[in-house]
Amino acid sequence: MKNSLKSHEADILTSELANLRERINRTEFAIERTEEMLAKNNTLRRKIRTAVEAADRFSSRR
Repeated sequence: MKNSLKSHEADILTSELANLRERINRTEFAIERTEEMLAKNNTLRRKIRTAVEAADRFSSRR
């Protein structure tokens, strides 16, 4: 009886460990995706800022 209980407990722990590893993998993927999105947003922000500054310079010349 004790061996089957220990085996069952080990199965539960193995299952929980697998679930936690999967959650970690999903979280790491989400972090990578977030970093990619932030990099794209920063690039777009720089382009927009450059365009706005150029428009300001152009309009102030008139």
